[in-house]
Amino acid sequence: MSRFPRSSLFYFALVVVLGLVFWFTWTSIQGNQNSSEWSYSTLITNINDGGVKTVEVKGTDAVATDNGGTKHNVTVPDCSSSGNDWCTQYSTKTNIKLDSNSSGTYLLSVLLPNIILVVLIAAFMWWVLRQTQSGNNQAISFGRSRARMIAGDKPAITFADVAGVDEAKQELTEIVEFLKYPEKFVALGARIPKGVLLVGPPGTGKTLLSKAVAGEAGVPFFSISGSEFVEMFVGVGASRVRDLFDQAKKNSPCIVFVDEIDAVGRQRGAGLGGGHDEREQTLNQLLVEMDGFDTNTHVIVIAATNRPDVLDPALLRPGRFDRHVTLDRPDIKGRRAILDVHARNKPLDTTVDLDVLARQTPGFSGADLANLINEAAILAARANKKVIGMDELEEAIARVIAGPERKSRRISDHEKEVI
Repeated sequence: MSRFPRSSLFYFALVVVLGLVFWFTWTSIQGNQNSSEWSYSTLITNINDGGVKTVEVKGTDAVATDNGGTKHNVTVPDCSSSGNDWCTQYSTKTNIKLDSNSSGTYLLSVLLPNIILVVLIAAFMWWVLRQTQSGNNQAISFGRSRARMIAGDKPAITFADVAGVDEAKQELTEIVEFLKYPEKFVALGARIPKGVLLVGPPGTGKTLLSKAVAGEAGVPFFSISGSEFVEMFVGVGASRVRDLFDQAKKNSPCIVFVDEIDAVGRQRGAGLGGGHDEREQTLNQLLVEMDGFDTNTHVIVIAATNRPDVLDPALLRPGRFDRHVTLDRPDIKGRRAILDVHARNKPLDTTVDLDVLARQTPGFSGADLANLINEAAILAARANKKVIGMDELEEAIARVIAGPERKSRRISDHEKEVI
């Protein structure tokens, strides 16, 4: 059976509690309207005067019915108590009905409904308190970092999976050496760069290269996008930056990768909010964490952007992002190496020449070449082939450049002449 949503349960419980309160209130009002209160002495006087028709006794509660049929509630002594058996004394003057199960009936009719009502109200208040605490926990976690951590003991990507960026790999090899053997640099008084900024167009391997650095070094890898820091609430972004670096320090040595850092590292003073807007507070906190008073941590920040011209100068200075590594679209040699990497685990026909493909794909980025091999594999599977042939690869090049072939489209003779 499907479960109700939380909002439906809330309204259901509210309706039940309000219904029970209304029912008990209405029953009490109706009972008060149909009867009046007598004292014990009034009851005895009316019995002696012959004005009482019947008396129904339930423990210390009694209901006396006069000759006119009106009922009166009376609190009387317990007939079972010794020395006060008034029921036997006045039974000759009126009809006294004694309920032998008076205590049980009283508990069932009076106390039990009130106990149920109290329990329901207490349960409702407990549920409201739990919901409030849950909301507070969500508010507290709102300022926590949303970075995803990849453990370093199981490297999924290494430098062997990255091709076409030999110069960038050489620059980042020192980062790996520092994370593996920091004492070698400390003995010579050398200071490893605090941050590395990867600059290049989309698809050139910036994120892949940063993952390869973490995989080679065997250290934890924190990945987050620059846009995940900034929210509409002031102070949330700075809180997330603090929480991110607190986690990184606990897992040091490690790498923090910030993708699209231009979303949070844009030059200050250019926004509508001036120096008080949320993005600038987030950037200020990032500057402090990267090169503040507490800098004796083995936390290396690698950031990626394709718009270095909009970044704040304080973010680019030495001590924060010491090295700027530029990644460009690969040349023919780089494209050949990238094709080798992506075709490594794919069955290629013996007629496939990757050198020819490298010459046919000028301007392709690493992501374009990966998509090219994948499209060729899909085309071969569509044709029920066991291997990927040159025809599928050439068709995949056309698909990457111009999109899928539109075989059903027809053009007129005039359009053919124009073409």
